[in-house]
Amino acid sequence: MKRIMIIEDEESIRGFIEINLKRYGYSVLQADNAESGIEQLKQQESPVDIVLLDVMLPGMNGFDACKKIREWNRSIGIIMLTAKVQEMDKVHGLMNGADDYMSKPFSPNELIARIEALLRRIRPSQPEVKAPPVFLDESRRLLTVKGKDIELSPVEYDLISTILKASGKAISRHDLLDRVWGINYMGDPKIVDVNIRRIRRKIEEDPSAPRYLLTVWGYGYRWDESGEGKHNGN
Repeated sequence: MKRIMIIEDEESIRGFIEINLKRYGYSVLQADNAESGIEQLKQQESPVDIVLLDVMLPGMNGFDACKKIREWNRSIGIIMLTAKVQEMDKVHGLMNGADDYMSKPFSPNELIARIEALLRRIRPSQPEVKAPPVFLDESRRLLTVKGKDIELSPVEYDLISTILKASGKAISRHDLLDRVWGINYMGDPKIVDVNIRRIRRKIEEDPSAPRYLLTVWGYGYRWDESGEGKHNGN
C-alpha cells in the first residue's frame, strides 16, 4: 500500500484529501505544520512515498519545508499545494526540490492522476518478485507457488506482497496494519494474524509448521527464502 503524507494547516482540506486518497487505497498520514510533519516522516518504520505539502503554513513555510525534506530524502515525492498561481512561486517550489505543483482548488481526480504519475516516476513498478518457490506478478496481481496459481483475496495479496518485498526483513504487525488496512484502521489488530493463517494454508505444505512465511514472535512476520522454517524470538 502506497503511503502519502499530507502537510496542510486547514483541517477541512486535510480531511477532504484523506477521504479521497483512501478511496483509492492509499495509506494516509497527516500534519498541520511543517515541523511536526517532517518529524513524523523521519520516525516512520516504512517509507512515505509522497508528501502533499501546502505552501502557506504556520511557522516554517512550505518552500523551506520542501528544501529540508529534500535534503533529508532525495527520493521521496513532493507535490506542492497552493492557492497562489504566480509563475515565480512555482519556480521557487521546483527549485527547492518539489516534483509537481497543484493550485487550489483542485479536483480529486486530478490529484490522484498527479500522484499516480509521480509514483510511476519515483517508484517504477516491479513486474515480478522472485522468492522461490513463490513468484509474484505485480502487473496481474498474481501469486504462483511452484508454478501453480494461488487464489488470494485483495487483502491477502497486499499482505504477502508487502512481506515478500521486504526481502527477508521482519515487518511488524502494526506496520502491516498501516500498509494494508490504512493508518486509521480501528478494528482488531489480530486481523493480521487471521489473514496470515489463511495465506499459509494456501502456500505452505504444512501450515502448522511453516517454512517460508515465518512469525517473529512478539513483533510480526518475515519471509525466509531458504525454507528452513526458523522462527525468530523477540
